[in-house]
Amino acid sequence: MNARATNPLDFFQVRELLSDEERLVQDTVARFVDARAIPLMRECFEQHRFPKELIPEIAELGLLGPSIEGYGCAGMNAISSGLICQELERGDSGLRSFASVQSSLVMFPIHHFGSEAQREKYLPRMARGELIGCFGLTEAQGGSDPGAMRTRAVRRGDEWILNGSKMWITNGNIAGVCVCWAMTDEGIRGFLVDTDTPGFKAQEIENKFSLRASITSALFFDDVRVPDSQRLPGAAGLKGPLSCLTQARYGIAWGAVGAAQACLAEVLEYTGERVMFGRPLGGTQMIQVRLADMARRITSAQLLALQLGKLKDRGVMDPAQVSLAKWNNCRMALDIARDCRDMLGGAGISAEHGAIRHMLNLESVITYEGTETVHQLAVGRALTGLNAF
Repeated sequence: MNARATNPLDFFQVRELLSDEERLVQDTVARFVDARAIPLMRECFEQHRFPKELIPEIAELGLLGPSIEGYGCAGMNAISSGLICQELERGDSGLRSFASVQSSLVMFPIHHFGSEAQREKYLPRMARGELIGCFGLTEAQGGSDPGAMRTRAVRRGDEWILNGSKMWITNGNIAGVCVCWAMTDEGIRGFLVDTDTPGFKAQEIENKFSLRASITSALFFDDVRVPDSQRLPGAAGLKGPLSCLTQARYGIAWGAVGAAQACLAEVLEYTGERVMFGRPLGGTQMIQVRLADMARRITSAQLLALQLGKLKDRGVMDPAQVSLAKWNNCRMALDIARDCRDMLGGAGISAEHGAIRHMLNLESVITYEGTETVHQLAVGRALTGLNAF
């Protein structure tokens, strides 16, 4: 009888392609997820609660703004930041979403588009987890068309007056600062809105069946006055927010691998122990074919994410490449989560198993930061040079 693969979750030994530092980052985050996060996730999902008590530990490990140099950030490379997302999402998509928004959608634009005064004001506190941020781009009527935003900012002397609303905003109700994108007479601009500013309101969205261990909010701006010093001086037009989304999508491409690995690990254990008609389920041809297909798809996604990380570290990553990775890896993870839920039989709908939690979460992950169709069209545009949006 042949021995089982050394690591069924890393069939092609992708880990051997990592540097010692990258492996150390992965191992450190994996230990945290196993010991602290996973034991909480079932309860948090059931209670519709984000585990805020983990934020200080996440910050202490250097997982907030990990790729930023200076300002109290860890200054890791792109592959390390991807591995962080992979391990966090192995615990739960809500955990990775929290870190992605903080790092890619708030700290990144402050660092990339902000003034030095803004960087000094916000980034060190955000790296320590003392200040949480949210990213106000999506609007209820806009969806995948951010250029149709109705939130407006009108300049009055040295101030801007913001009016409008945002929808499906992660971290909204715990954020101390919002990166708000608004239409102005000169086009789209970004503003740093402290959430204690009069006229700002965050309202948590309840009754979700996905990302229940994550805070999702609607934001409202009613004559919110923001000094011009809070405008992001380096951001003009849609290029600003879209570049932020590229950073977040990069992390999602890695994170989806972790969710799929969690589901495969669970179903491997279950089918090895569950006896039907006198033999383990894992000893049947149909189950083995399905497990083998999962290993094939996870391996492909791992290698795709790794190469994307190498391109990012070299500074040559193209947004269309990120679109392909986000599309491929989210589809892979969602299909695997659904199949694992099925292979668990009736037990698969129970919170005792994680597959249905990951499956429900991934329905959101495949939708946010650009739907599957949006990314397919982005890749199609890169192939043909023709815009079909």
